[in-house]
Amino acid sequence: MNLKEIKELINLMNENDLSELEIEREGTKIRLRKSSSGRFEAVTEESNAPRLVRTIQAGAAEPPKKDTSNLIAVKSPMVGTFYRAPSPEAKPYAEIGKMIEVGQVVCIIEAMKLMNEIKSEVKGKIVEVLAENANPVEYGQALFMVEPV
Repeated sequence: MNLKEIKELINLMNENDLSELEIEREGTKIRLRKSSSGRFEAVTEESNAPRLVRTIQAGAAEPPKKDTSNLIAVKSPMVGTFYRAPSPEAKPYAEIGKMIEVGQVVCIIEAMKLMNEIKSEVKGKIVEVLAENANPVEYGQALFMVEPV
């Protein structure tokens, strides 16, 4: 896959508001993932070659930035593993577009084999989920962006 094809895939992702895209063609698999900072990470795997990871700056393909001055971040109070739901089969506690109340559980962070419910300190609408499910998070890392009401 050449650079022109990858740029076309990035444009396709931006036009359709996708955060991740995976394509496999002729023994080559590429996965594009857009981070919250607007950078793209490309992971390519060929059937007989080692995995290659590249970070791509989207540049002109990047959509205009939204005004985030009125948003409040729900941050991680500890280091651990982030989970959006109480179990793999369950619905996430908080989803984009859903309203949350003060004291409502929005996620779980596992630390030292303990499941810690993280509660919202703000009432509002979830506009962005910044952490990936089942991935590590750091103390103070923003997990969700909330539009307060």
